[in-house]
Amino acid sequence: MHEHPLDRWRHEHVYLGASHARNERRVRWVVGLTLAMMVGEIVAGSVFGSMALLADGWHMATHAGALSISAAAYAFARRRAHDPRYAFGTGKVGDLAGFASAVLLAGVACLIGYEGVVRLLSPAAIRFDEAIWVAVLGLAVNLASALLLGDDHGDHDHEHEHPAAPAPASREAEARAQAARRSHHDHNLRSAYLHVLADALTSVFAIVALCAGKYLGWGFLDPICGVVGAAVILRWSIGLLRETAAVLLDADPDPRIGVAIRDRLESADGDRIVDLHVWRVGPGHFAAIVSLVTHEPRDPEHYKRQLAGVERLAHVTVEVQRCPESLPT
Repeated sequence: MHEHPLDRWRHEHVYLGASHARNERRVRWVVGLTLAMMVGEIVAGSVFGSMALLADGWHMATHAGALSISAAAYAFARRRAHDPRYAFGTGKVGDLAGFASAVLLAGVACLIGYEGVVRLLSPAAIRFDEAIWVAVLGLAVNLASALLLGDDHGDHDHEHEHPAAPAPASREAEARAQAARRSHHDHNLRSAYLHVLADALTSVFAIVALCAGKYLGWGFLDPICGVVGAAVILRWSIGLLRETAAVLLDADPDPRIGVAIRDRLESADGDRIVDLHVWRVGPGHFAAIVSLVTHEPRDPEHYKRQLAGVERLAHVTVEVQRCPESLPT
């Protein structure tokens, strides 16, 4: 087959995370574990007449649904990665799934908190033995799921792969630096990890509260732990909502990339950047549109070659305008 004359200038827009296939497999395994646990608890609760088992089973169903969204997002992004209808590929599908999962996680936290307040005001009899068994079994499943997802839940930022930045001089600067590091995460995997972590946290709180209730008679501790756990989960979900919303709205993902672009393109010869847009198109992949004015315009490929050293800058568009007037330094 002969190469088309324009093929040398064409390129694909596949911006999936470096660990996309591996993360997809891990999330599928976690979905399977969660579904098995959910079915087992619902069946056991129906057979043994345990409301604790039934309630936890349906609680697991909400997490299974959220995790299924993550798995479906990985599959969709992979299958449609080469679809020309998506201008910058399907790398942000995971961020959309992460946003949806964060909304579900926040809803679950609110329900847990509401139930905790209701039980605190109107205490109910607790079948401690069965409830402790359910909590321990749930914790084991969630720990297994956390191991499957691994401790590298995202395409992390590595210092040697990014432009150096000055040390933060304030708390606000430190917050921006942390946000920049998080901009490289796989938010789809992170949302799945947070769902597993939320379940594990509720299981730990439940075990502590139930043991205190059984052996010390502190039945009031069960709803209090539920409310505290719900508050922690809600905070996690709000953090994930902020991070994924920033990606979906094309917020500046990492100010260091903009600094690196300016350092490479602006020169003493009079080249000046008048408009710069940088945004994330997938985990570890960023795009930029640069509008540059200069006394002596060169081919856009010249400026693109100058940006070749900016790691993870996957798609660059350069607009060059001649400016006969003197430019400020």
